[in-house]
Amino acid sequence: MPVAKPKRNVKSKKSKPISTKWKLLFLFVMLVLLSPLYYGYVLRGFASTWRWIKDIGQDPNYRTYTDFKIKIPKAYTIHGIDVSYYQGKINWTKVKAMEDDDVKISFAFIKATEGISLVDPYFQRNWREAPKAGLVCGAYHFFRPKSDGKTQAKFFLQVVSIEKGDLPPVVDIEGLDGVSSLKMRAELSDFLNYVEMKTKIRPIIYTGLKFYEDYLSGNFDNYTFWVAHYYQPKLRLDKSSWRFWQHSDKGRVNGINHVVDFNVFNGDSLTFEKMRIP
Repeated sequence: MPVAKPKRNVKSKKSKPISTKWKLLFLFVMLVLLSPLYYGYVLRGFASTWRWIKDIGQDPNYRTYTDFKIKIPKAYTIHGIDVSYYQGKINWTKVKAMEDDDVKISFAFIKATEGISLVDPYFQRNWREAPKAGLVCGAYHFFRPKSDGKTQAKFFLQVVSIEKGDLPPVVDIEGLDGVSSLKMRAELSDFLNYVEMKTKIRPIIYTGLKFYEDYLSGNFDNYTFWVAHYYQPKLRLDKSSWRFWQHSDKGRVNGINHVVDFNVFNGDSLTFEKMRIP
């Protein structure tokens, strides 16, 4: 009978330890793969922190209104828009009804004419429907310095019927159109004088801040100014020099299917009422 051989003690094989070299290689590969995510996260965090820091330093009276999708100066209580054919067909009832926190649309400047022959195709509709919805309205003429100022004034008054309760008529001057500043001011004066003579109302002058500083400041000091200066918490102009400030051209309003200019009035409700035609 064969004798069984004693079983040998079999030792389990132990895996060899991973060398330091391979550990380092694995760590390096993982860092390469994850670095875009990591640094993207860090950068996003930094950007968020930077925005927060900037917000702290901003004027507390200049904040974003979600519904209007723009920042609006809070130091003013009377807000408005200005429109032309560019905004298309407007539902003025929706415009009037919209309100975000303490901001609602109270007035509208509406483009009527341009040069000596162009009538805004939406003017008559806007001029009729906006007051019906309860907005205080004013009409404006886009001025062309190359054309005779008096002729432009006559054309404007042929199209616009100004009534009690309206805001004063506005002349919009934004460029020289290739003429000298002296010629521009002469034609503009003719327009203003004729409109005032015929209506007994002194018009408002609309322009951009730089154009005002370069060509109009010191020349029309007896007139009310409406000044465009976008995306700023304050208008860089003495408050005694202006009544209306167009602070954004990217506002969103219910009833308007396009971006629209936003404005504030420099004054209280009593001062605003005094602006209206008696």
